Amino acid sequence: MLRPTTPADTAALLALTAGTGVFKPHEVDTLQEVLDDFHREGAEYGHVCLTLEDGGAAVGFVYFTPVAMTDRTWELWWIVVGKDRQGRGTGRWLLDRIEQHILQLGGRLLLIETSSTPHYDPTRRFYLNNGYTLAAQLADFYCDGDDKCIFRKRLTSTPA
Repeated sequence: MLRPTTPADTAALLALTAGTGVFKPHEVDTLQEVLDDFHREGAEYGHVCLTLEDGGAAVGFVYFTPVAMTDRTWELWWIVVGKDRQGRGTGRWLLDRIEQHILQLGGRLLLIETSSTPHYDPTRRFYLNNGYTLAAQLADFYCDGDDKCIFRKRLTSTPA
């Protein structure tokens, strides 16, 4: 079941994220800050956080936001699937739910950023395999040798 995230989910989502082996400790710390901010005021700005639950346990989550000063552009900040569910279509299913949710809100474009390091090869392939294109790559963004890769997907071709 995909449902709105509550403050009580925070510890489970942090553990789930750390357990993937994908994210660095400072990224998990940042997630803590993002979730704390979301529960304080994120919904006021249109931020969306949804938790995928199975058998009463969090098995994944997504966090996405509208981009200020744009015409219906959104960013995906987090998509996390528990390590035991990776490679089984759960991430693809979550990404589809995000896209549908954004379309229902009138969104037209979804942007996603990630790292260029080899560790993130599966992540970049995931986005490419789901219809995203690499729109930009900013050299040495995160640190020397670690570029910021920005993926994009137009969700609708009909102007509002």
